Amino acid sequence: MQQALQRSNLVPSGFVVESTYFEGEKVVIAVRTSRSVGFCPSCGTVSRRVHSRYRRRVTDLPLSGRIVQLLVIARRFRCDAVLCGRQIFTERFAEGVLASSARRTVRMESIVHHLGLALGGRPAASFAKRLMLPVSKDTLLRVVRRRSRPPADPLRVIGIDDWAWRRNHRYASIICNLERRRVVTLLPDREPATAQAWLAAHPTIAIVARDRGGGYGKAAAKALPHAVQVADRWHLMENASRAFLDAVRKSMRQIRTVIGATTINPELLSAAERLQYEGYLRREETNAAILALSKNGKPIKQIVRLTGHSRKLVRQVIRGERNDVFRTRESSLDLHLAWLDDQWVSGCRNGAELWRRLKARGFRGSLRVISEWATRRRRAEKADAQSLQRIPSARTIARLMTIGQDLLTKAETVTIAAIEAGVPTLVEARDLIAEFHVMIRRKAEEGLTPWIERACISLVASFASGVVRDEAAVRAAITSPWSNGQTEGQITRLKLVRRQMYGRGNIDLIQARLIGAE
Repeated sequence: MQQALQRSNLVPSGFVVESTYFEGEKVVIAVRTSRSVGFCPSCGTVSRRVHSRYRRRVTDLPLSGRIVQLLVIARRFRCDAVLCGRQIFTERFAEGVLASSARRTVRMESIVHHLGLALGGRPAASFAKRLMLPVSKDTLLRVVRRRSRPPADPLRVIGIDDWAWRRNHRYASIICNLERRRVVTLLPDREPATAQAWLAAHPTIAIVARDRGGGYGKAAAKALPHAVQVADRWHLMENASRAFLDAVRKSMRQIRTVIGATTINPELLSAAERLQYEGYLRREETNAAILALSKNGKPIKQIVRLTGHSRKLVRQVIRGERNDVFRTRESSLDLHLAWLDDQWVSGCRNGAELWRRLKARGFRGSLRVISEWATRRRRAEKADAQSLQRIPSARTIARLMTIGQDLLTKAETVTIAAIEAGVPTLVEARDLIAEFHVMIRRKAEEGLTPWIERACISLVASFASGVVRDEAAVRAAITSPWSNGQTEGQITRLKLVRRQMYGRGNIDLIQARLIGAE
């Protein structure tokens, strides 16, 4: 059944529309309350004695693209209670309609609050103007601050971490309720004393998830000696990977010694690479057969008929263009390599001079092509101690040793095989780090003690020593379901809020926006 639209439906509940008119670009609606009595805000006595009336302008939600103002006809009542200290009071309106002394209705205030939470000051003011909501950026921020309510939930499991006001200069701390997935508060710095004071004021906390820095650990140990500290699992795994990178850097001298001439070991290749290597062996057999026929004086046309291969393939084999595992792309120098070798042997080793001579012979390439060829040739003739500088970086070697073999190229497989054969201590370190990662993923805490014993005498002994110093928190990280990942996510959201405010928001405003948006 359809209902007719009444004028009172356009205003908040509890008001009766007296009149409506335009005032410039605004719509002014004169309203009064539908109640006939007033309640004293001090003693709660019901009063029917009207002392006087006054008019109060209140902004409401827009209507048909126009700003709406409610002209509220408010009454003053006399309080007849003998013991009440208030003789005259202004009538109060229904909760959720219009607050005392407010210049905006509650529903308008809610929209303003959410705009401030979502966009901040200036962007929200610009957007509010488009929505026909007359509110300034300062008002938006003021509403966000005023309506901020710190969570009152009892804290049992928290996460604490630091975040950067300005990287490498100033830091603050964030504390989250991991059970409710909410930000609790922001601390102005990351000093242990500040964190200790806050933790001591919340004795109900039983679990503290933190990073592996010592500051928060000491603060929690002093303020909440009964609480269980949980190291962040992501930081543990990241620290372990960094420890292996450090081990590679320590072993670079040995790596440079063993990474010289290497041969391909088919057993070390992945399935896909083994197929490619077997194809290479078959190509070598084909090449040998074609070259044997060519040495016997057979022409290319007859070799094609005898072998069944294409003329192009036979020609490539005879020219020596199909006899390498690592097939390289054709270069503009291919036709001039023999001449360049003769010039190099005769003593002309200047790239620019070689380019000028080659240009006179019809070469159309640039000087850079010849310079790079000369540089490669010069490096190839240097002593081993100098040519070893061409090996991959420590970071690259660490990455290649820890990813799956099916993701490596042939050259990378050969390089890693040489390192594994020549530096067994590095292989041991890699296995220890992989075992530590598996221990965390599978929550296998019982293997931590033997792991520490073996790691303390390996290349990752420094990382193992750190685990020993923080062993209780590490064990809790392996066995406990709690971790600091939620806190890291809240820090990411905090950074987004700060960027929206161009980094100019104070800590109370940032906290108000983080907590109010949840």
